[in-house]
Amino acid sequence: MQKKLHIKKGDIVKVIAGDDKGRSGRILEVNREKETAIVESINMVSKHTKPNAKNPQGGIVKQEAPVHISNLMLIDPKSSVPTRIGRRLNAEGKLVRYAKKSGEEIK
Repeated sequence: MQKKLHIKKGDIVKVIAGDDKGRSGRILEVNREKETAIVESINMVSKHTKPNAKNPQGGIVKQEAPVHISNLMLIDPKSSVPTRIGRRLNAEGKLVRYAKKSGEEIK
């Protein structure tokens, strides 16, 4: 069984370590097995591609590479600062994520 992660697809995160430290972006994809995420315009790499139907010219394409989730921190929806995440039961008894800094529930 895979453990629950503190981030989900669509969250806005800030990079706290690595070459892109300090930059932020939206999560496009999360890989729970490898504990990595692809973040919009973060960790860009050049990929050499052969000509195909999608790209008839071929050549070098810039694309995002995965970043380990330990290097990402969720941005608080209320105050727009990086925050840690907690889990608690809401009024309906459902387990929800919340920002530790503001106490705000994360949708």
